[in-house]
Amino acid sequence: MSQQKQTKTEQGFYNTVFGSIAGMVGKLVEYPFDTVKVRLQAQPLDKPTFDGPLDCFKKTIKREGLEGLYRGLSSPMVGAMLENAMLFVTYKHIQSLIRENMTIANESQFSYHVDDLPPLPLAQHCIAGAISGALASLVLTPVELIKCKLQVHETFTYEPANATIAPKNVTHIGNQKVISAKSAALPEYSGPLSVIKYTLKEHGIKGFYTGHLGTLLRETFGGAVWFGAYEYTSGYFLIQKQQASKDSLSTGELMFAGAMGGMSYNLLTFPVDSIKSRMQTEEESMKAAGKVFDKQGSIQIARQMYKADGIKAFYKGCGMTVARSAPSSALIFLTYVSASLVIDSRFSLIHRPTIVK
Repeated sequence: MSQQKQTKTEQGFYNTVFGSIAGMVGKLVEYPFDTVKVRLQAQPLDKPTFDGPLDCFKKTIKREGLEGLYRGLSSPMVGAMLENAMLFVTYKHIQSLIRENMTIANESQFSYHVDDLPPLPLAQHCIAGAISGALASLVLTPVELIKCKLQVHETFTYEPANATIAPKNVTHIGNQKVISAKSAALPEYSGPLSVIKYTLKEHGIKGFYTGHLGTLLRETFGGAVWFGAYEYTSGYFLIQKQQASKDSLSTGELMFAGAMGGMSYNLLTFPVDSIKSRMQTEEESMKAAGKVFDKQGSIQIARQMYKADGIKAFYKGCGMTVARSAPSSALIFLTYVSASLVIDSRFSLIHRPTIVK
């Protein structure tokens, strides 16, 4: 294997490792807020379970303890590793492909390391981000389906918001809850494995890709926005400093750029995410209400949401989600970029621009 190929292989490996670590760090920070977001998105339209994010936090902790906020964490932790590894590896690779096809002045006389190339236009960063997001959606859809089902399962035994009595399908004997025959068809999930078994048995492999269109749209557009906002913000700081490399950015600047990426992504993709979450949990919602499960498409669900609560239905939990995405994405980019810069320095002596005689 040539030295150049070996170096690219090593860098690909490190991108995978650092992307995975960054994903886990971000997921630990954001997960309790993600649980609240999904529960708000998936609650019944006719009789909402929660009045808002704070009410959801309170009821979850009261009924399930703090562990309720982390219900189903193992699946998204694995998903976060795979997602971010795929995102960053693909993003870097697409950037390299774009650069290889760019016309660079005097390129026949020089050998460039990627960090020494002129910065890509913002549109090219967005294209790389969009492709990365589209590929990541293939992993994310089944992971998020398992996560969402586990996150909302307990809430179907909650009393509706402002209710003075328990729902008819739930009674309590001491501290024990007893679910009546009306909702006996509601699947009992003890963890990710039980969701996987049930989904395979009832719906086959395709069942894991319920809501995939929503995830694909969210991640494709969101990938462009996430990376685009980050690159635009970090590029602004570099212009102010009259520097060309991100290693000149401070920790605060890197985190701010990452936060801008996260907030932009969540704000602009939230309506699609709301539809996706409802699609992935509609089976449990309908069975808990004693109804026969009838799978519906994204357009049907969007119409139901709009009819029930107008535009607000698509933004339940949005403010909290945008707020929590700031520290989460800040840590993801800080972790990844900081680690990458350390490793990149290992290859800099080999790949600095050298004149070819």
